[in-house]
Amino acid sequence: MLKNDNFLRACRREKTDYTPVWMMRQAGRYLPEYLATRSRAGDFLTLCKTPDLAAEVTLQPIDILNVDAAILFSDILVIPEAMGMELQFLVGEGPHFPDPVKTAADIDKLVIPDPMDELGYVMKAITAINKGLDGRVPLIGFTGAPWTLATYMIEGGGSKNFAVIKKMLYDQPDLLHSLLNKITEAVIAYLKAQIETGVHAVQIFDTWGGILTPDDFETFSLQYIQRIVEEVGGKVPVIVFAKGAGHMMESIAQTGCDVVGVDYMSDIGDIRRRVGDKVALQGNMDPCNLYASPEVIRRKVADILAKYGEGSGHIFNLGHGILPDIPVEHAKAFINAVHELSPAYHKG
Repeated sequence: MLKNDNFLRACRREKTDYTPVWMMRQAGRYLPEYLATRSRAGDFLTLCKTPDLAAEVTLQPIDILNVDAAILFSDILVIPEAMGMELQFLVGEGPHFPDPVKTAADIDKLVIPDPMDELGYVMKAITAINKGLDGRVPLIGFTGAPWTLATYMIEGGGSKNFAVIKKMLYDQPDLLHSLLNKITEAVIAYLKAQIETGVHAVQIFDTWGGILTPDDFETFSLQYIQRIVEEVGGKVPVIVFAKGAGHMMESIAQTGCDVVGVDYMSDIGDIRRRVGDKVALQGNMDPCNLYASPEVIRRKVADILAKYGEGSGHIFNLGHGILPDIPVEHAKAFINAVHELSPAYHKG
C-alpha cells in the first residue's frame, strides 16, 4: 500500500491536493551521496549492474529532496547490450558500441533477451528499491524508445548530425524497420518484466525523436511506441517523453499513453489546450533554471503552474534531466516551491 500515491493519481488525471513532482536524472552527479556510491562501484555500468548500489542511488533523492516518485537507476542502453552488442562507457565521451549495426546479418545476430535472465540485475534492483521505499512513493521503470535505441546501435554512440542512421532511413528503410521491430520486441518484454517485478509506472524516453521530420517521426518512431503502449498499457500508467517533439504532441497523445512528457522548449499551457483532457502532462521547467537563485526558481515554478492552470493531470518535472553541477539546495528549492505553490491550483 502506497503512503503517497499523488504521482499515480496525477497520471490518471484524478484529483490531488497538490501537483506531484520528480526530476529526470534525480539520482545523479549533482548529489554528493551519488558520487560517493558511484566511487564505491568503480564505474557507471558496474553501478547499474549492482542491485544494492543501484537501489541505494535510486533512494537518495527520496530521502534528500522529498520527491513524489522514485525512478529506477539504470541506463537505456542495457537493452542493446542484452541483445548481444558490446557496450562501453568511454571517459569524457559517453556510451560507445565498437561494432555498430550496419547490415542485415548484424540484425540477425541480435537476440530478444529474456529480461528475467540477461537483465535480471535490473529486476533485483527493482525488488531492492521497493523494499527500501517501503511504500513511501511509487517507483517508475523506464526504457528507451526503439528509435532512440537504434540511433546509438547504428551510430555507435552519440552523434551530432545522425548521418549514419538517416542514410539508412532513406537508403535502406526496410533494414531500419527490421531493426526497430526487433528492438520493439525486446522493449516490450523488458517493460513487462519490470511491471511484473513491481514498478508502478513506466516512462518511454525518445531522446532523439525530435531530430525527425513529422512524417518520419510517425513512421520510424511513433508507430513502434504505439505498439509498446498497446502491449503494456492498462497494467500501469505509461509516460511517453519525446525530446524536441513539441510539434507532435497531438499524435503522441493518441498512442493510448496516460502521460505525455513536455520538454522545456514548449509552453505547457499551449500543449494542454492542444491535447485537451485526453492525457496528463509532465514537465516542463528548463533544467538551467536551477542555476538561478531559490527566489527566481520559485518564480519560474509559479509561471509553469499558472500556464498549466487549475485542475488535475499535471506532474511537475524538468523539461530534461537535471544537470550535474546544480547545487543541491537549488534542487530542494525547486521541489519545495512546487509543493508549496501548487495546492492553490487543486481547490476545486
